[in-house]
Amino acid sequence: MPKFEECLQRLEQIVDQLEKGDIPLEQALALFEEGMKLSNDCRGELETAEGKVEILLKQGNKIQPQPFDANAPEKTSKK
Repeated sequence: MPKFEECLQRLEQIVDQLEKGDIPLEQALALFEEGMKLSNDCRGELETAEGKVEILLKQGNKIQPQPFDANAPEKTSKK
């Protein structure tokens, strides 16, 4: 499986080719299919990375890792 950055670069190339509009329909459909697969792969990789993200919270004098929850309400830090 290609790396995330490689997927994005290939997606950009596909979009450029499709936007030009000077390719046969069959080739355009093949590029579109490839682009959709790459897009799904990128989304999956982002979701995996998001699950691994941790927030470091200072508790007393120690910094403790906490799982990141994008849906949790924001906590304001008191100084």
